[in-house]
Amino acid sequence: MIKVPTSLIGCDAPQNSLMLDGCSVIEQCIHSTEVKGTMYLEQHLLLIVLEGSVVLTYGKQEYKLGKNDMILLKKATAVKYHKFGNTDNDNIYDSLMFSIKDDLLKSFLSTSEIKVSKPEGEIKTGVYPMNECLVAFAQSLKPYFFDHSVVHPGQLRLKIIELLYDVAECNRNMFLQILQLHEPVRTDIRNVMEQHYASPVSVSELAYLSGRSVSSFKRDFQNIYNVAPATWIREKRLEKAKDMLETTMMSVSEICYTLGFENTSHFSRIFKEFHGQAPTVFRL
Repeated sequence: MIKVPTSLIGCDAPQNSLMLDGCSVIEQCIHSTEVKGTMYLEQHLLLIVLEGSVVLTYGKQEYKLGKNDMILLKKATAVKYHKFGNTDNDNIYDSLMFSIKDDLLKSFLSTSEIKVSKPEGEIKTGVYPMNECLVAFAQSLKPYFFDHSVVHPGQLRLKIIELLYDVAECNRNMFLQILQLHEPVRTDIRNVMEQHYASPVSVSELAYLSGRSVSSFKRDFQNIYNVAPATWIREKRLEKAKDMLETTMMSVSEICYTLGFENTSHFSRIFKEFHGQAPTVFRL
């Protein structure tokens, strides 16, 4: 599992990411081979595809992005990706990923004169086409990755703000998603837990995803499950592990890491404590 923001894949450019305050905020990914993997989002992520296509599995949903498509994903979630090159252009896959930090988002929303009415319910994640302004904006960033000169922090902040303005003008639903990033919509804790129990999320991140403070999340969680979040997550993962051992051909180590356990020895030990037998017994 790759944590994002980070430098994902090498290419011919001298640098794959542009840094702000010690954190990558804009990354480009260029390659000519089919690539699969999983990334864990430590910041909100806006992904735009310039060439090729990518299939994202995000919770229980699957999204396919083609050329000049975009999607906005919340932080503290794990996303599986399957990238394909453009067969009409030497199998090239080319995308840009923008990490939208909370401070930049707050600055944009506090200074922006764009006003829209807040929706009554949650705006769901979706794939949207980019307009000409967003395509031109994306292409204008390419020289930054090949230019050996220093990119100043102020420039990057302005670029992210410019991106948010362009998104707001391009698609109203995505702009409403941006508003929700700043003020999370309160969602059902059961749905949040079922969707994210196998991801490496902290209690504070789960609270954010449910639209609650940490104290409110813990209180509501206790009322629903009558157990602490960490205990529920561990038991849920162990129950899922047993099911995967019995119904799939995945190895013990693959199941271990798929469900977010740190190493196989720890997984095997707590699995035996919980189920009374070692994981290998259920594979026979």
